[in-house]
Amino acid sequence: MSVLLAVAELRARYGEAEVLKGISFDIQPGEIVALVGSNGVGKTTLLRSLSRLIPSSGRIEFAGRPLPATPDAVFASGLVQVPEGRQLFDRMSVEDNLLMGAYRREGGPTVQADLARVYELFPILKDRRKQLAGSMSGGEQQMCALARGLMAAPKLLLVDEMSLGLAPVIVERLLDILTTIREQGVTVFMAEQDVHSALSIADRAYVLAQGQVVLQGSAAELLHDPEVQRAYLGF
Repeated sequence: MSVLLAVAELRARYGEAEVLKGISFDIQPGEIVALVGSNGVGKTTLLRSLSRLIPSSGRIEFAGRPLPATPDAVFASGLVQVPEGRQLFDRMSVEDNLLMGAYRREGGPTVQADLARVYELFPILKDRRKQLAGSMSGGEQQMCALARGLMAAPKLLLVDEMSLGLAPVIVERLLDILTTIREQGVTVFMAEQDVHSALSIADRAYVLAQGQVVLQGSAAELLHDPEVQRAYLGF
């Protein structure tokens, strides 16, 4: 199987503080891969580096080519991030937010077909399509952010801290949706502080600590790893 994303010796810093310290990993097409670890270890920095939102060094190849150098070009290449905090356009309708996800695509039947597809995935968004996005609940806003990402027709969807601040029942629903998204052909890379939730649906996972990958393996292996259980799962 060809590698969709290959990262080697990725480094990033904020001022004098080095946050990512030579991280290497890969993602295969059709996987759900989790990046897990405590708050503040560099998960969001890693995703922002992949999206070219912050400077970094190292080698990144996406779909067999060097990753483009600008955020807009990365987005157009099919690497799309669902950011922490959702970052919706609060004063725009749900449907207008979704269509913003397709702003780099030509309009017409394909975009409308994808809009129908995301409404099938997220029926609540269809019901609320004329509602202002900022007036919805946190869980509904997170669904809208995921759906907006899908409207960009991603090859790889980066999902940052999806569960943050949400009730467990909503998180479970969102995890089910990520599994369905993968079944529909979208590869998923999720950064998540809720280690148990992430490992429950991932194929593989990387554990990040102090800016470095300290453990990696299948999600099932890591879920039962004594070190992971002690550090992150409260066992």
